[in-house]
Amino acid sequence: MKVRIAPEIAEAEALLPPAQRDGSGIGVNYADAYLKALNVELEDGRKVACKRKGLKVVLEIGAARGEGLLRRLEHGPDPRAILRKALEEAARGAGAAFSVEGGTMYLDL
Repeated sequence: MKVRIAPEIAEAEALLPPAQRDGSGIGVNYADAYLKALNVELEDGRKVACKRKGLKVVLEIGAARGEGLLRRLEHGPDPRAILRKALEEAARGAGAAFSVEGGTMYLDL
């Protein structure tokens, strides 16, 4: 079942380097702003929560939990690609699939 989560956050794009200085190399300011949109409640009552702890992205869907790493060397240098791959990895760990289509974020549960 594919569930629409939220549109991608346009304000997060303004936080990408070089517009916003970021010494991390992975766009942590962008990632934090982007992940806020993933904190929602699904129609069936399960909560979706996503947060970043260092290089780790933690995605919780109800009681299921998955983790992904922000890997600059493997998926970089674009912070968008780094974050998207980390979210896909975290969603797999939580038993779902994360995708972005037409500027909208989806979870396939």
